[in-house]
Amino acid sequence: MILVTGAAGKTGLALIKSLTADGLDARAMIHRPEREKQVRSAGATEIQIGDMENRSDMAIAFKGVERVYFIVPNVHPNEIEIGKTAIAEAKKAGTQHFVYHSVLFPQIEDMPHHWRKLRVEEALIQSGLAFSILQPANYMQNILAYWKSIETEGLIRLPYSVEALSSPVDLLDVAEVATKILSSEAHIGASYDLAGPQKLSFAQMAAQIGSHLAKDVQAKEIALQDWQSSVRAEGLDEERLQTLSQMFSYYEDHHFAGNPQALTQLLGRQPSTFADFLAGM
Repeated sequence: MILVTGAAGKTGLALIKSLTADGLDARAMIHRPEREKQVRSAGATEIQIGDMENRSDMAIAFKGVERVYFIVPNVHPNEIEIGKTAIAEAKKAGTQHFVYHSVLFPQIEDMPHHWRKLRVEEALIQSGLAFSILQPANYMQNILAYWKSIETEGLIRLPYSVEALSSPVDLLDVAEVATKILSSEAHIGASYDLAGPQKLSFAQMAAQIGSHLAKDVQAKEIALQDWQSSVRAEGLDEERLQTLSQMFSYYEDHHFAGNPQALTQLLGRQPSTFADFLAGM
């Protein structure tokens, strides 16, 4: 049995589908009961509804599982504490392989959510558990958050430079790699960057989307303060708002592009390009 935490998010759902396709059983830990049907539809064998900040819930989730793919909700301010609790409960439960879903370049202190993941990596390395660490770049699927405005206005609005480069990775490639890692002891003790095969700006991605949709699509930079006002009005808490603002500032100044070699080798094929992703939508 493989435990997948944060299983109702896009990463967890993609992984559960991949595990199920490989004939592997997954126990899904989710926070909101209303997501149970969706997670079961993805193929989860068992559902554990609980809170990762509740130690008793974590103990129940880890009971009887051999392997875990540990995902914490995006930019969670308490990821270090949650991670250390998970590591402790995994040790108690005799978990044989702990795979941590980290992030590309976790050592960047200027991005607090990256730095928190580095601290969890450190705790995991020192835990004595058999571990693997995956460090994916931003997902190609993240573009879907802008899809409504792409279709209605032909615009992608960003609170940083539309020329900032990243190495977007297809989430399905990440799920395929994670399934391989969970299925083999050969990757114990390894950390892998999972960057996509192209260095792309949002301006370049907008052009590709425009070609795919046969319409004019452009990426437009907006003021960071305007973005902040918008997400405050939508209810985003101040800590997450500031964390994301720091991330945008980092992208503006330094880009966020990695190397695709590890992903290519783990897949045993060329990773999906952004054009491949669009064609498969």
